[in-house]
Parts: sequence; C-alpha cells; structure tokens
Amino acid sequence: MAKKLVHFLRFLFFPFSVLYGIVIKIRHWMYEKHFFESRTFRNTICIGNISVGGTGKSPMIEYLIRCLLPTYKVGVVSRGYKRKTKGLVEASENSTVSDLGDEPFQFWKKYPEINLVVDSDRVRGIEKLFSSANPPDVILLDDAFQHRRVKAQKNVVLTSYGNLYTEDYLLPVGRLRDVISRVNVADVIVVTKCPSDISENERKKIEKRIRRHSSQKVVFTKISYSKKIHSNSKVFDFELFVKEEFTLVTGIANPYPLVNFLTEKGARFNHLKFADHHHFSISEIKKLKKIPRILTTEKDFVRLQNHLQNVYYLPIETVFISEKDEKIFWEILEIERNLYK
Repeated sequence: MAKKLVHFLRFLFFPFSVLYGIVIKIRHWMYEKHFFESRTFRNTICIGNISVGGTGKSPMIEYLIRCLLPTYKVGVVSRGYKRKTKGLVEASENSTVSDLGDEPFQFWKKYPEINLVVDSDRVRGIEKLFSSANPPDVILLDDAFQHRRVKAQKNVVLTSYGNLYTEDYLLPVGRLRDVISRVNVADVIVVTKCPSDISENERKKIEKRIRRHSSQKVVFTKISYSKKIHSNSKVFDFELFVKEEFTLVTGIANPYPLVNFLTEKGARFNHLKFADHHHFSISEIKKLKKIPRILTTEKDFVRLQNHLQNVYYLPIETVFISEKDEKIFWEILEIERNLYK
C-alpha cells in the first residue's frame, strides 16, 4: 500500500518536478552565457551536493579543517541556515548557535582558530575574509554548490552510499535540488557513508553510475564513530553508555546510519526524529527534560546543550575507505602545490 502511495504521489508531482528542472536549467544557462555575473575566487574549495541534506557535508568540512589547520590559516563561509540573525555575521567569542546556525557554530566551537562568517551572500562573505587583517590562506565554502554567483577554485560534490543522486528525482518528486548535469563541473565526487567492507566490484559499479566524464575522479568515505560519549562536563565509554536504555533524539536529514550503527551495537533506545535543523520549542524542551538520558548528534547537541542537563552526543568523523582514495582526493585539491600559487 505504501509503495502504491509513493508511486501515486510521484505521478501527481511529476509535472512540478519537470517545471522545476526547466527553471534550474534556464538559470544555469543564464550564468553560462554571462547574463548573470559569476565571480571567480582562488584558494576556495566548495563542499556541496545536489540533494537536500544528509550527504555528510559537515563531517567533510571538519575533516578538511583538521587537515589544513596545522599548515594553513583556514576560513569558512556558510549560509548559517535557520540562524536568527540577518546579513553578514562574523564569528567571535560571544557568538551563539542562534547567531551562526547549528553547523557553523559547531565548526567554530571545535576549531576557534578558524575565521568564520555566515552570510547568504557568499561573495560578500568571501570578500570579508580575504580583506581582513589576517586573511585565510584557503576558504571552505559550506554548501555553496548551487550558489552560482561564486565560482570556486575546486568543487567537491558529495553523494550518499545507498542514496546516490543518479537514483533520485528532482523536487518535489524526489530530494534533488539541482539537475544531475550540474555535477559535470565537480572536480571530485565523494561517495559518503559507505560500509567499511565495500568491495572493489561494488565501487566500480557505483563509479560507472555516477561519474559524469572520464577525467572525473570518484572516491569513497565512511563514518567513523567515536568510542566516547560526550556532554559538556562528562565523557563516557561508548560500550558502557549503551548498556543502559536511552532516547535517541535527532534533527538531521538522514539519521539512519546512526540508528543502524546503534542497533548493530545492541543498544536499546527509543528514537525521536525531528526535521533537519529543527528548532526545539519550549514545550518540546519540557518533554525532553523528563527523559533520563538522551543521546543525540553533535549538530543537535549545540542546539540542546543550554536547555538540557541530560543530553549527550556521539562524535563522528569522515574517514576515507583507503589511503589511495585519500591521496587522490588531496591531489585533486592541489594542496601540496602550496594552494595553487
């Protein structure tokens, strides 16, 4: 019955999806023919996708920050989705999650040495960082692949294992917010959230399905879960924490890799699922306060930590499936060439 309903809804919304695709293609054509201006910025790396959330952009940006910081000054420009401020906001020691948005605030909290601004106008945000007294060597553009006013030096496009963009549909039928042909400009396609034991044969099949042209590289990553559970003041061993029942609270686009991981580890939990970037209401906070133990994601934790004493998070990291994949990734970014200079 559910499958029939899905097919019916896809049939119902298909004309809107076609219209959306036409509008997107016209927009791209206008930029390509220079009816709309696009600014080129060197020393910029765009991390994006063509779907609506859930591909692992935040862990990828954190991976890049960790790798770059020992050698380079790093800047990050993000839209700051669902923040309560307007215009350009530069992160400072007084910044809150409401000022920056959950993901940018997470970057800033973990890596306060970076230069970070949030602005829906990415051009203005980039110019702000490069014109500062201590400009960054490289700027990471968070989720700016659809922001055609900016032409980054390098484009990294992410797609999730098990939910490849080639197997999806344009909005509102599916979750694609851009046409597949847009991936042609990607310098590298990263397949995220892969199983650790993905076979070489399966990798080749995926590469064949998603590679847009022969010179384009495809690499594979997985999620690495921490062995520690954190709160603001405590750290627990993961194995000890999951021995007791808890409630999992998620406000991310795709919580199922985490759900599956916890299930495989034998954890007993109730899952409360909210929309991506969900702002918890006063009544929701009151209900959550009555729960003895809550486990959440790091992104959700930054929104809940000031309201709850019973909340903990499980850190995650992006890890490449192989050293070869990681080497290819960095060769494409040309970081070893002293940032393209």
